[in-house]
Amino acid sequence: MLVSLRRRLGVRLRSALAAAAVVAVASLLAGGVLLVTARSVLLDNLNSAANDRAAQVAAALKTGSDLTTLLRPSARDRTVVQVLDASGRVEAASDALSGQAAISALRPSPGERFKQQRHLPGAHDEPFWIVAQGATSPSGDRVVLVAQSLDLVDDGTDAVLAALLLGLPLLALIVGCATFLFVGRTLRPVEAMRRQAATITARNLHERLPVPATDDEIAALASTMNTMLDRIEASSAAQRRFVGDASHELRSPLATVQANADLLDTTDLPGNAARSVGRIQIESARMARLVEDLLLLARLDNLPVRRQDVDLDDLVYTERERLAVLHPQLNVRASFEPVRVSGDPDALLRVVRNLVDNSARHAKANVTISVGSRDAYAEIVIGNDGPPIPAEERERIFDRFVRLDDSRSRADGGTGLGLSIARDIVSAHGGTLTVDDLDKGTAMRIRLSLPTASNESSGTRAYLSGHEPS
Repeated sequence: MLVSLRRRLGVRLRSALAAAAVVAVASLLAGGVLLVTARSVLLDNLNSAANDRAAQVAAALKTGSDLTTLLRPSARDRTVVQVLDASGRVEAASDALSGQAAISALRPSPGERFKQQRHLPGAHDEPFWIVAQGATSPSGDRVVLVAQSLDLVDDGTDAVLAALLLGLPLLALIVGCATFLFVGRTLRPVEAMRRQAATITARNLHERLPVPATDDEIAALASTMNTMLDRIEASSAAQRRFVGDASHELRSPLATVQANADLLDTTDLPGNAARSVGRIQIESARMARLVEDLLLLARLDNLPVRRQDVDLDDLVYTERERLAVLHPQLNVRASFEPVRVSGDPDALLRVVRNLVDNSARHAKANVTISVGSRDAYAEIVIGNDGPPIPAEERERIFDRFVRLDDSRSRADGGTGLGLSIARDIVSAHGGTLTVDDLDKGTAMRIRLSLPTASNESSGTRAYLSGHEPS
């Protein structure tokens, strides 16, 4: 589930979320340190102020000076003071503590200083920081109690905490959005490479991926992939040359074998020799068809574009008539609707002929052919009542040199290239060739885009014009 979620999020969003999470965690730790540090600093300042006030009161007691000013509370930090005699009775106090008992039980000796934090009773039921310092006066020992409100510390701490609570999510959001944008800009060359790579097929191996001007890892990746495409193009060209050269070289000896077999067939040969000549004629004819198909495959991936209006109903009608002559024992049922597409008429005729011959080869008694249009597509459906094609084999039959054992044999099957060639040609025209089920048997369905304004600009390919269908 986690892997599926990561795939759906994408690199940009994952990077943005990761950056936001890292910033949030780091800011939270830093904010915690800041909060503790700020509170510690405020407490130190408050403690220093209380110590200073206690020292001032103790000094005034020692010299017998007037305590009125020192007992007056500070308006800024709400400091209050009490002076206790040796018995613990309040001898002098700030107005805010008038009539109240001692605010602390601390009783340090002269020269000692104690500290504590507590809530003051009465109207001052809030936390105070209390410093108790022992002092001397002309009339005996005294205890000075100085209490400073912790409101300033709490208010400062709350302010820092509020700033963290508001700032951290905002900072994480800003970092996440910035990362999302910057990663998107960084990945633009990758997206351009992806779009270009998606258009590269065996028919345009000369295309290359765009290389960014920046000298970074993405540029190195693009250069490496272009080098790989160079190797693939060279290997593909070498394979096509080999197939083409081999096929060309085989045509002449095959023609010689066929011609001599035909001559031998006209002579009065004994039975075994005559049967051998017949087998030679059959196998040489089959080899000639295979050579022609190999030549076509070698040329199919690098061919000029040829497009013109093609009446599919005329092509299918021609093949229906040819089928009726070649296989008079078959019941051919056909339905025609005028349909015109843009493409190579010779290529499309070869597709229809391959599929018609394939259907006739596997039919028991009936062959069905229909031409029509549906949903902005032209459709040709060619079926028969022969053995159905298993669902798991319906893609494999379009591979090269594939023949299904249960319905095709060397005697009645072709070279194993007809369906592969047919699909390649249909794909080059921007269409599809699929297998459909019939009530009895199987059908091949061709779908081609009708020549609308949008479809005419699709830029599909057809194979070399002038190649005679066989």
